Amino acid sequence: ANIRLRNEMAPGTEGGWTTLQPEGEVMTIYDAAMTYQQRGTPLVVFGGKEYGTGSSRDWAAKGTILLGVKAVITESFERIHRSNLVGMGVLPLNFKEGTTRKSLKLDGSEEVSITGLSGGLEPRMDVQCTIRRKDGKEETIPLTCRLDTRDEVEYYRHGGILHYVLRSLLTRH
Repeated sequence: ANIRLRNEMAPGTEGGWTTLQPEGEVMTIYDAAMTYQQRGTPLVVFGGKEYGTGSSRDWAAKGTILLGVKAVITESFERIHRSNLVGMGVLPLNFKEGTTRKSLKLDGSEEVSITGLSGGLEPRMDVQCTIRRKDGKEETIPLTCRLDTRDEVEYYRHGGILHYVLRSLLTRH
C-alpha cells in the first residue's frame, strides 16, 4: 500500500487505514476487508481523477479484488489500471459530469447499490448508483459503466479474464 495514501473515510490517518462500519473503529484496510468478507459485505471504492495512476501494474488490481472490492467509482481512470480492473473482474464506473466523491459528501457509513446491470451488459452503458445514508435518506446518481469493449463485457461477465480463458478452454474439450 502507498504510505502517502489518504483514505477520506479515516480522517487523520496516512497509509493503509480505514474505518470499519458500522462500529467506527479505525483499523488496517486488510483487517477491515477481512471483516467485511466474513460478513459477506461486498465493497465499493470511490475515487477522484486518474484513479490508479502510479499503481504497480496489475498487482494494484489484484489487491483490489482480493480485498473484496466489486466496483470502483471515479471521476476518471488511468487507462491501464482501468483495463487491469476489468481483467480481475472489478467493475469500473465513472461519475457523470458534475458529480464527484466530494460533492456526494460521503462519510463511509453509506450503503451503496449498483443497478441496471441485470438486463444485459453493453459497452459504456449507463447504470444507477443508489446511496443510502445512515439517516435512511437515499440519493440515486447515474454512472457510466467503463467496460469499453464487447471483449471487456465478456471478461467481466465471467469474473475476469482468467476465468474467461479457463471457461473457453473447458468448452473446447
